[in-house]
Amino acid sequence: MPENTWDTELYDQKHAFVFEFGKGLVTLLDPQPGERILDIGCGTGHLTGEIAARGAHAIGIDSSPDMIEAAREAYPRLKFQVEDAQNFAFPEQFDAIFSNATLHWINEPEKAVQCIAAALKPGGRLVAEFGGYGNVATILTATQEAIEELEGDWVESGGWYFPSIGGYASLLEKHGLETRSALLYDRPTRLEDGKRGLRNWLNMFGERLFEGLESDIKERALAQVEERTRSKLFKDGYWFADYRRIRLVAYKLG
Repeated sequence: MPENTWDTELYDQKHAFVFEFGKGLVTLLDPQPGERILDIGCGTGHLTGEIAARGAHAIGIDSSPDMIEAAREAYPRLKFQVEDAQNFAFPEQFDAIFSNATLHWINEPEKAVQCIAAALKPGGRLVAEFGGYGNVATILTATQEAIEELEGDWVESGGWYFPSIGGYASLLEKHGLETRSALLYDRPTRLEDGKRGLRNWLNMFGERLFEGLESDIKERALAQVEERTRSKLFKDGYWFADYRRIRLVAYKLG
C-alpha cells in the first residue's frame, strides 16, 4: 500500500491538535536533563522541541522527508533524520523512546517493537500514545460504505493498525518490554475549519482510503461520508473525529 503523503503546512495549521494533545504525553515522559531520548514519528518536530527544552538530548525521526525538512527548519539546533519506524538502528542506546500518534501507522508492528527494544537501554522506557481498537470507527465505516456503494469495492483500513491494549502489551512483552501502565480512552477531537473539517481530516490522514479513485468519485464519496456521519460527529458548527487512544508506559527488562 502506498505511503501517505503529507502537506506539512496544512498539518501545522489545521491539525495542530496532533502535537497539542501530545504535550501531555511529554509530561508523562518527564524527560530529565542529559537523557538521550528518541522521538519516533516526530512530524514537524514540535514535541521533539518540547523534550529538548527540558534539557534532554532529543533526536527526531520520521519516514516523511517533507516532515523532516520542516522540523529542521523549525528547530535547526536539533537532530532530525528520515527513518522507517520498522527498520531503524542507532549506535548508542536511548534512555527513553517517545512516540505520539505514530504507531498506528505501522503495518508490521512487531518490526517496530523489535527496533524499539534494541534501541532502549536496559531499564529504559517507552512512552507512547496512538490509535487504539475502535479508533475513528464511525469515520472509517462510513467511508468504506460510501466507496462500496459508488465503486463496488470494500476498502481496507487505510493502512491503520488499531490494536487492543492486550494485543500490544503482549507484543511488547514478547520482545522484553514490560507494560507498567496502559489506558484505552475515548477522545473526541474537534477539527478545525468548521464545515470543511472532516474533508480536511480525510485528505490529510485518510488519503490511502481513496487510492485509485477518480476525483469526481472521491468528491461524491466525501459528500456521502459527511452525510452518513453528520448526526454523530457534527456539533455546533464543527466536526469531531471519534478518536480512541492507547496511552502506555513500558520498560525494557534487564
